[in-house]
Amino acid sequence: MNGSFVSFEGIDGAGKSTHIEGLRNAFAVKGRVVTVTREPGGTPLAESLRSLVLNDSMDAMTEALLVFAARRDHIVRVIRPALERGEVVLCDRFTDATFAYQGGGRGFDWEVLSQLEQWVQGAEVLLQPQLTIWFDLPPGVAAARLASARVPDRFEAQPQAFFEQVAAGYLRRFHADSERFARIQADQAPELVWAEVLAAVRQKGLLS
Repeated sequence: MNGSFVSFEGIDGAGKSTHIEGLRNAFAVKGRVVTVTREPGGTPLAESLRSLVLNDSMDAMTEALLVFAARRDHIVRVIRPALERGEVVLCDRFTDATFAYQGGGRGFDWEVLSQLEQWVQGAEVLLQPQLTIWFDLPPGVAAARLASARVPDRFEAQPQAFFEQVAAGYLRRFHADSERFARIQADQAPELVWAEVLAAVRQKGLLS
């Protein structure tokens, strides 16, 4: 595939959205076609599954299966076609979020998640982002940022201990594939965070 695939990860309140938009503009200035999408979501079916996951009560296995079902439709209908056309795909969360939230936060079996990852993303060649930008934010800071936000969904309403487990899940994924990750301290001033985002993308050779 000729395109570039960048994912953005971090607990709720980490400030991903602003920098995704900034990176979209940076690629567009270079003449690249950019697809900005999100998970769970990105297709009509996946958005319907997202609504269920964020709002309906369910156990951890059901949650994980729905997230991976949404991901499969997203990959087939949006991500792979865009990459095959040579586009830049910027995705607000991808599989690392499932390991962090369902594996870390919910305590769901890591090996089962790994098997689902293989089935959904390709048994022979695993589809992964070329770069994952992890906005690493202390859970206490994230909680303070979310306190004045919109009405929280089922995840945002979780206690701080849940987000500490999510952060631990992200850290585990980072250690398992550190070459793919750019770990950025998200409690810095926004301009410093943005400078690190740009530097990470350039270091990977994705943006001249």
